[in-house]
Amino acid sequence: MVTASPDAMPEGRYLDLGGLRLHYRDEGAGDPVVMLHGNPSWSYYYRGLIETLAGRFRCIAPDHIGMGLSDKPGDDRYEYTLSRRADDLEALLDGIGVKSGVTLVLHDWGGMIGMAYATRHPERIGRIVVMNTAAFLMPRGKLLPWQLKLGRDSMLGAFLIRGLNAFARGAARLCVTKAPMPPRVRDAYLAPYDSWANRIATLRFVQDIPLSPRDKAYPVVKGVQDNLHRFASLPMLICWGMRDFVFDEPFLREWEARFPAAEVHRFADAGHYVLEDEGPAVAALALDFLRRHPLAASPS
Repeated sequence: MVTASPDAMPEGRYLDLGGLRLHYRDEGAGDPVVMLHGNPSWSYYYRGLIETLAGRFRCIAPDHIGMGLSDKPGDDRYEYTLSRRADDLEALLDGIGVKSGVTLVLHDWGGMIGMAYATRHPERIGRIVVMNTAAFLMPRGKLLPWQLKLGRDSMLGAFLIRGLNAFARGAARLCVTKAPMPPRVRDAYLAPYDSWANRIATLRFVQDIPLSPRDKAYPVVKGVQDNLHRFASLPMLICWGMRDFVFDEPFLREWEARFPAAEVHRFADAGHYVLEDEGPAVAALALDFLRRHPLAASPS
């Protein structure tokens, strides 16, 4: 089993998924706030937000299979697809009794995973917090950055990601913009991805990016996109790092067009890892947002 760096959060809990262990944090009490990370991060990304919210809410932050402290099986034991990720999330939340009043906190691939789950169970979702992510197909006129295309479509890119850990190392350097990550924080992000075998998910996530109807994830994403209107009346908070070179302003404009009532906060100097660049500010906004939008069954 992978051991995280000394700066990382201690181990949380594990759920058995057909012989695979899915690691998740489950801290605090109250309305459930489900925090979904992307690639190549893990639940460590949410450490500060958990600390801020756990005094009032139940904070649940899983590591997707192949990521963080979860098991990292080969392709013979696990199908690394968006649909399977949504299945895993459903199994986790059902398994720990979370079936109503869910607040989704979404970042990167967490947006697609979370909203795929939400379209299956719209009645369970109460609020949504969005950070540099998507729940729809590529915005019109937007091209996949060459770094992702290289990893998605070439043997060279696959070697760089699995052989040299280029994706996780590059993210630790390029996804923060205000200041370099402290070495202890960078080491915590990289710790789970310490071998060829343990980097399988960082590659499979990139290869699962849907660009055409031929891609496995495309119909799932299209289905989510077509059902986003079902969540238009829910309270939504958007916190966006404006210096993200992947989930950039066209993605933010797409969210705003689909959710015109959303509360939007732009962070001009923050990158993709907006919680690293602006963690305390985003956490304060999230806490205030949740307090101002209590769920119907929650005490005011």
